[in-house]
Amino acid sequence: MRSAGFLSPRQRRVAWTAFLITAFQAPLAAKLADDASWLFAVVVALLVATVILADDAQRRRPMTEAEAEAD
Repeated sequence: MRSAGFLSPRQRRVAWTAFLITAFQAPLAAKLADDASWLFAVVVALLVATVILADDAQRRRPMTEAEAEAD
């Protein structure tokens, strides 16, 4: 059996939504804005993507004995 990630299913949906919004917003902001404020959207998208990847990695790990006993 696999271990659960640290994000709930609802939090995963919110994280994916936030990632998609910021990923699509960054190029649009870069085209419309003269300054480099669009970089903030890129940083936020990368941060959210890192959290999603970490949760996926934890979900793919096999359960430890302590986690199996807790269930």
